[in-house]
Amino acid sequence: MSIALVGIGFALMLLLMFLSIPVAVSIITVGALGGYLLFGPPLVDMMGGVLWTSLNNPSMLAIPLFMLLGELLLRGGMADRMYEALAVWMGRLPGGLLHANIASCALFSATSGSSVATAATVGTIALPALSARNYPVRPSLGSLAAGGTLGILIPPSVNMLVYGSLANVSVGQLFTAGVIPGLLLSLCFSLYIFLAHGKAGTHAPQTPAIPLRVKLAMLKHLVAPLIIFGVVMGSIYGGLATPTESAALGLIIALVLVAINGKLSTDLLISCSMQAAKTTGMVIIVLACALMLNVTMAMVGLAQTVTEWVATLGMNQLSLLLLLIVFYLVLGMFMDAMSMLVLTVPIAVPMVMAVGVDPIWFGIFIVLMCEIALIHPPLGMNLFVVHGVRKDGGSFNDVIMGSLPYVFVMIGFTLLTMAFPVIVTWLPNLMAGQ
Repeated sequence: MSIALVGIGFALMLLLMFLSIPVAVSIITVGALGGYLLFGPPLVDMMGGVLWTSLNNPSMLAIPLFMLLGELLLRGGMADRMYEALAVWMGRLPGGLLHANIASCALFSATSGSSVATAATVGTIALPALSARNYPVRPSLGSLAAGGTLGILIPPSVNMLVYGSLANVSVGQLFTAGVIPGLLLSLCFSLYIFLAHGKAGTHAPQTPAIPLRVKLAMLKHLVAPLIIFGVVMGSIYGGLATPTESAALGLIIALVLVAINGKLSTDLLISCSMQAAKTTGMVIIVLACALMLNVTMAMVGLAQTVTEWVATLGMNQLSLLLLLIVFYLVLGMFMDAMSMLVLTVPIAVPMVMAVGVDPIWFGIFIVLMCEIALIHPPLGMNLFVVHGVRKDGGSFNDVIMGSLPYVFVMIGFTLLTMAFPVIVTWLPNLMAGQ
C-alpha cells in the first residue's frame, strides 16, 4: 500500500508542477494535505515539531551565511579581478579563455555555494571578454553554464547542506567528500575543452605578450578566494569549527577583504543582505515543505517498505545506481535541481542504503545528478541564467548545444566515481581517521 500511495502522491506533485503550480505549493499539497486526510489533526502537530527541530538546527544558519558570502565577493569586485588574473595565465593555452571560465567558476564555487550565482557572476564578467576576442559563441556559453554547476559540488554547497539535513548525515563529511570530485570534474571540463576547442580564440586580435612580472603581480587577486576557502575548509577539516561556524569565519574574512579594497559601504551591505535573504527564503520554503512531506511518508512507512521492495528485486549496487542515473536524467528534464533533491532524497536514500551504498558517497552522486539537471534541456536553470546575461540577443539553442557535451562529460565522471568510489570517500575517511 505504501508504494501505491507514494506513486499516486508523486504523480500528483508532477501534475501540479506541469500546471505551473509553484514547487513549494505542490509539495505541501501532497505532504501536508495528503497527510491530514490520511491521519488527521495529530499529524499536523507532529509536522510542527519536526519543522521546528529541523529548521532550528545550527547547520541551517550556514545557508544565509554562505549566500551572503557569495554576494559580497560578487558585489565587492573580487570576482572581476579573479577572472582577470586567471585570464592572463590561461589565455595562451589551447582553448584560451574557455579554461579561464572553468577555473573562475571552480574558484568562485569554493566561496559561493550556489550554481546559479556562479554561472551568473562569471558569465557577466567573462562574456564581454570572450566576445571582444572573437571566441565561438556556443563553446563560450557552454563552458560558463557547465562551469557554473560546480557551485553545488565544490564546497561550501547549499545543496549539500540540504541533503545533510534530509538524509541525517554529517555536512562536514559531505563538504570534504566534494573537494576531490569537484577538482577532478573541473579538470575533466578543461580536458574536453583542450580536445574539442583547442583552436578557440585563435582568431582573437593579437595583443602584446604580458611580461612575467605583471602575471605574477596579478596572482594577488586570487589570494582572497583562496584564503576564504582555506579558512572554511581548513576549520572544518581540522575539527576547529562546524560548517556554520566556518561560514561565519569566511564571512568575516570577506567583510575585512572588501573593506581593505575600499568597497565596503552601507548600500553594499543592504543590497547583498537583501539578495541573500531572497535566495535563502526560496531554499528554506522548499525545504520546509519537503520536511512536511517526509513526515507523511514516515507515517506511511515508506522507508521500511522501500527497503523490503528493493530486497525482493535482487538488484545490486551497480544496477540500482544505473537505474537512478536514468531516473534523474528524465526527472531533470522538467524539474529544477533543488526540487529533485528534496523530493527524491527521502525515497532514494533508504533504497541505496538497502544495497550497501555509503550515504556520504550517495550525497555526491545525487549532487552530480543535480548538476546535470542544471544544464539539461529543456529546463536547466543554468541554461537560462547564462542566456540571460548575454547581450547579443542570440538564440537559446546556442546555450543548449554548447552545454550538451558537458552533460556526457558529467555522466562519464559519475560512472568513474561508481567504479572508483574512493574518489569520493578517501578524504572524508581520512578526516574521520579511518
